[in-house]
Amino acid sequence: MKYLTKQQKIFVLEYIKTLNGELAAKNAGYKSNDLKNFSSKLLSDELVIKEIQIQLKKQIASLRVNKGYVIQKLLQIAEFSLEEEDILDKDGGYTGKKKLRDTTAGLKALESLCKYLGFSSNQEESDYKQAKIITISNLDDEKI
Repeated sequence: MKYLTKQQKIFVLEYIKTLNGELAAKNAGYKSNDLKNFSSKLLSDELVIKEIQIQLKKQIASLRVNKGYVIQKLLQIAEFSLEEEDILDKDGGYTGKKKLRDTTAGLKALESLCKYLGFSSNQEESDYKQAKIITISNLDDEKI
């Protein structure tokens, strides 16, 4: 049975820290004229991949973050970001128009929540067409 060398183990730990194969290879002490290519070979090695997965699982387990906490925080971010707020003019007066606080953050939180809960699958995605998000602030008065 094959085992990782000490240098490969160091590479794995450095890769997890940096997510940069070339830098991880350098920090692990590998000497090569083409560290980028060399690190690609390391990252395609089955034993290295398995060790990366094992180390990532250990790190995640050590965090001891409750799944309910993650879901609750993602929901809070989505709800807060997608609430409407008044649009003010340059003098701070109300314009009578509203906008969503931060659609990008809200949609990202919802996307993460769906992935976390397993709502996303290739079949479901192919059944829906992509929608273009338009906020009230993007529209001219003539278009409303």
